[in-house]
Amino acid sequence: MNLTLSETAAALQDAKTLVITAHVNPDGDAIGSSLGLMHVLRSLGKDVTVLLDDDIPAGFSVLPGYDAIRRSVEGETIDCDLFVVLDTMTDRIGKVAEAVRAPRVLNIDHHHTNPGNDKEDLYLDATRAATCEIIYDLAKEMNVAVSKDAAMCLYTGLATDTGFFRFSNAVAHTYRAAADLIDAGAQPNVISEALEIKPMQTVKDLGEALAQFELFADGKAAGIFLTQEQTARMASTEAFIGHIRVIDGVDVAVVLKCKEPNVCRVSMRSKHVDVSRIATMYDGGGHIRAAGCTLKMPFEQAKTTIMAAIETAIREGWIA
Repeated sequence: MNLTLSETAAALQDAKTLVITAHVNPDGDAIGSSLGLMHVLRSLGKDVTVLLDDDIPAGFSVLPGYDAIRRSVEGETIDCDLFVVLDTMTDRIGKVAEAVRAPRVLNIDHHHTNPGNDKEDLYLDATRAATCEIIYDLAKEMNVAVSKDAAMCLYTGLATDTGFFRFSNAVAHTYRAAADLIDAGAQPNVISEALEIKPMQTVKDLGEALAQFELFADGKAAGIFLTQEQTARMASTEAFIGHIRVIDGVDVAVVLKCKEPNVCRVSMRSKHVDVSRIATMYDGGGHIRAAGCTLKMPFEQAKTTIMAAIETAIREGWIA
């Protein structure tokens, strides 16, 4: 069932115990919205657990509550009044889906590709640049004063999902929200500096990845394709895609990581092509110019599959 903002706020206020999760391979918005909502709800006296099924990049340790994030454990079961899934469809949260038992599931998202399902309540606002922007809206709806801790987390999601306010999804409301969060105590310089710092090994990994990138689709697409061995030993690949997206003439950039023998995760960014159409072909989703999916097939097959899909999108002009 699709909810209004006020109905979503009411669902959060009515619950006493909540588990919050977000998508696998969490980014700044997934992490920021999870922690930001945690702080907002704890200020109301709620019992809140943040449970994610993936590693959290060390750069986000600057965020208050970073150490409170739990990783799902095989065989663990957590009971709660409300299970809150942020920044994704509920089928992209990994093993957390098996670990949580709740009478009600609330999905809060800003990706227009999220169809929802009949087993959950969905609040979707695709006009918001980030799920963190929706959490900001919910805090206002609940008349909760955003603390400095919450502001640090929510600002992070706004900044990272807008390319630090460079992308077209940053609109007037986004800037107003950012300004309010700064007034509440968010420190943009602290956040940006923390996220810019990279371990030496990550820089070396980036060099290795860039040394093997491939141009295809007549130079209109660029890809980094990482084998399972490479993926396993590379600490962080989050920034890789931005380095090939800026190549002159490239419209679509893709990074494919082989996580398991038959599981490959795909991230895509574009300047014009609607990559969300590609992602939804493989049960993924995202934004028009930033989307992802998981291909359950061997590395070489996954690589061939996603390259062909991107070539088709470019050739047929899937322009949003």
